Amino acid sequence: MKKTWKVTVSALMTVLLLAGCGSNSGAGNGNTNTGTSGKETGSEKTVTLKLFIAMPRFKDQFDSYIEKFVAKEKADKNIDVKVQLEMPNSDNASQILKTRLASNDAPDIFSIHATNEIPSFYKAGYLEDLSSQPFVGKLLESVKPSVTIDNKVVALPLETVSWGYLYNKKIFSDLNLKVPTTLSEMKQVVETLKQNNITPFELAYKEAWIPQLFLPLAVGAQIETANKDFVERMNKNEGSFTEMKSMFDIIDLVNANGTNKALEVGGDDGAAAFANGKAAMWVQGPWYAETILKANPDLDFGVAPLPINDNPDATLINLGASTSLVASPTSKNKEVALDFMNFVLDDQASGELFQSLKFNPVASVHNYESYPWVDDATTYVKAGKAYREPSIPQSVKDEVGKALQSYFSKQLTQDGVLKALDKSWKDFNKVNK
Repeated sequence: MKKTWKVTVSALMTVLLLAGCGSNSGAGNGNTNTGTSGKETGSEKTVTLKLFIAMPRFKDQFDSYIEKFVAKEKADKNIDVKVQLEMPNSDNASQILKTRLASNDAPDIFSIHATNEIPSFYKAGYLEDLSSQPFVGKLLESVKPSVTIDNKVVALPLETVSWGYLYNKKIFSDLNLKVPTTLSEMKQVVETLKQNNITPFELAYKEAWIPQLFLPLAVGAQIETANKDFVERMNKNEGSFTEMKSMFDIIDLVNANGTNKALEVGGDDGAAAFANGKAAMWVQGPWYAETILKANPDLDFGVAPLPINDNPDATLINLGASTSLVASPTSKNKEVALDFMNFVLDDQASGELFQSLKFNPVASVHNYESYPWVDDATTYVKAGKAYREPSIPQSVKDEVGKALQSYFSKQLTQDGVLKALDKSWKDFNKVNK
């Protein structure tokens, strides 16, 4: 979920965390710091670890967790770790990261989208093989495939998500509305909301990755039910997005019944508006739960599958792994980098981290209680009403976000959007054959 390709210095958020522990001359003696560079004073080593995690809304949580890691490395190995943490926003992160990688300035650890980016980053040689790391044995079997390629685990999943759209349960309950199972039923819900002076949908399209969400939802459900070989054929330049033109049925319904000034509203403002009842629904994932509940801790919201047509079998929850951490194979601080990766799934500490982020459990050591919206989505999954997010190239998702912004502002027609997506996929194929 990232989506513009403009590099801006202001997008970089660098946090320098210094270890505050005193000298521990008894720890770390005899360790072989293979691949670790830094200044050494006696038996103590100083290492600067560069992290690139495109989740700025979780800065406080990561700052706190990094402090725990710094203290642990000092106590366990007598390594004084200074962490440089960059947290650019999603719209800029992809281009910033690719610029770093192209200039041989890779962060030691960086975040990528598991489904969209692992294949191309792996092919380019940017991913360390993590298969032998201790955290791998803790991953849930349902999660491990999303970070595995060529039988190698190459990433640590942070976000595994079951999503569709968010809805205000109180508004639905007050109006005796049922979660719609078809597009026609969704239209009826929209009319009832409007009759009661309630805006049906929150629109927040300032950041291109948000309108992009229609692609994995509308296209993903069509691939699952009616066009199963679409991705395979697109990878061979044998398909076209004209086959998916019906995705505009739900897009147009949402756009015509949403809040004002969509192109001026970003994700955080959209979350606050939804939290405070400005709209009954939001085509968005539960990864915004933490931001929503900060704005209104009492909000009761749910997750439901987005109807795309009048076939109830096509109204499905999207299953996937998104933000994941990977290690650079060229890191000069590989020992410490791998220590951090394993600490992210530490037996004692990681449950509190994932719970504070309001992420789903991804490991056997996570035993915290799931959230109500997770339970909502899980009900659909258990009923077989779900699909694995299709592996659509990230460049195509980037393009659809910008194209749908232009479509909303009437600068592009439906056919213009579809042509742009076809071209983007063909361009991807040219450099990934």
